[in-house]
Amino acid sequence: MAPKASNKINRIRTFALSLVFVGILIMYIGIFFRTSPIIMTISMLLGFLFIIASSGVYFWIGMISTNTVKVYCPNCNKITKILGRVDACMHCDEPLTLDPDLEGKELDPKYNRKKMEH
Repeated sequence: MAPKASNKINRIRTFALSLVFVGILIMYIGIFFRTSPIIMTISMLLGFLFIIASSGVYFWIGMISTNTVKVYCPNCNKITKILGRVDACMHCDEPLTLDPDLEGKELDPKYNRKKMEH
């Protein structure tokens, strides 16, 4: 069974959100090491770096999102953004493509690679 199609922009945003939670969790673990200032400081700095990395990922995907192609999804009739040759609708996960050669085919991430094998 093929993995469920999901929009690339939403997956990257989910990754950035998980970086925030991991950073907070690492900082929270540092509280348990109050008796050891070095371990506590390292965990606080490491958690802070995870949160800063999340901000960087959010900024990066925001910049990419401004340059994507907007189309109407034929399934849910909402405007969605396509990143690459094939992507899924942001709302209903309907496979979408702008390439007429790929219409009707199963959504495969390999179609977005530069050197695609037919």
